[in-house]
Parts: sequence; structure tokens; C-alpha cells
Amino acid sequence: MDNKTYIFEGKTTNEAIEKGLKELKTTKYKVDIKVLEEDKKTFFSILAPKVVKVEMKFKNEVLKKEVNREPVDVDKVMGDLREFLDCFLANLPTKGLKYEIKAEGNLIKIDIKDEQATYLIGYRGETLNSLQNILSNIASNDKQEKVRVLLNISNYREKREKDLQVLAGKIAESVAKSKKSITLEPMTAYDRKIVHSALQEHDRVKTYSIGREPYRKVVVSLK
Repeated sequence: MDNKTYIFEGKTTNEAIEKGLKELKTTKYKVDIKVLEEDKKTFFSILAPKVVKVEMKFKNEVLKKEVNREPVDVDKVMGDLREFLDCFLANLPTKGLKYEIKAEGNLIKIDIKDEQATYLIGYRGETLNSLQNILSNIASNDKQEKVRVLLNISNYREKREKDLQVLAGKIAESVAKSKKSITLEPMTAYDRKIVHSALQEHDRVKTYSIGREPYRKVVVSLK
């Protein structure tokens, strides 16, 4: 991350902004955005396509946080997570739940395999994802590099991935046959990634996301 200024173009302001955010791999909240004037048209170029330019620069407070971050102490992070999980699980109505925790670089995987813990998954993983967010907040703070936490309960992630892959296949067939785009229901970033990956090699359809979190959706349309 740096303090350079970047210029992005699009047919509309939103298209230019989305292109910039995607290339910089960031969000609107981390950059200052300035819409520049549209390219001026002369009589001879009136039929030329409309071009909108936007200027983006990372916010100073974001840069400061990145500069001040310290290397991750994985052992300490895992200790903090264990302390929380031991207390959390001990206070659940189902006693004796066990978990496994391991680190792969800056990714920490936590797996609760007991079938009695399925009620912690919730409707389409809502409870699981909320618990994962809590664990992620414990693992990361302004003084450390970003640490990702992936929580799995009773192999839910694997089952959900298979279900979404099957769904993606059926949606792709429907779009290819009807030639009409289909917008899926809001999904988490993790679930959207599964759908995108499942169809990225498809020869007739493409996918993209629209909307803002937590209501961001995947759209499947013809190529």
C-alpha cells in the first residue's frame, strides 16, 4: 500500500470506481475518490464512446495503520483464540465440545468436529460466520498484520461447497438455456468465491458480484 494517485476509466462513474477498487483490491472506505471531468467531445468526436475518469488515493489513516503494524506473533494469537474458545464452549449447554486449531501462515483454521455442535452453524451458516467474525476480530488488531480465521463445524464448509457447486451448475444451465441473467440471493464472500470458482471455466456463462455487504449477490449471465 502506498500514497500514489491512481486514475481509472469507465463508461460510467460507478464502472470506473468498481474497476479501481477491484484492481487495488480495496474498498471505498479505504480510499479517497475524486471524479474527474469527462473527456470533452468535439463536433468530430461526438460519436466517440463516453469516458469517465476517477482518481483514487489511499487514505492517510489507512496508510498509517499499515506502516505501524507489527509482525504477527502466531503463538500469542492462537493462545488468545484458545482462551476465548475454552471459555465460550464451556458455557454452552452442550458440554465437552472439542476443537482443533492450527496455523498456516497468517491463516488460522479452527475445526469443531462434534456432531452435537451443529446448532452453532445456524441457517445457512449465519451463526458460524458470526462466530468466525468474532474470532477474526480477536486474532487481528491495529498492531498486527491481518490474520484470517477460518472456522468449520461438523464439516459444514465441505458440505456447503458441494451444495453451491451443484447450484452453480444448475443456474448456469438455466442461464444458457433461457439467455437471461439470474441473480442469486445475498451470500458471504466465502460462498460467492465458491460460485465464481465453480463457473470460471464455463464456456457460456460468466459471473460477477453486485451490491454492498452484507447483501452482496452473485449474478450469472451469458458471456
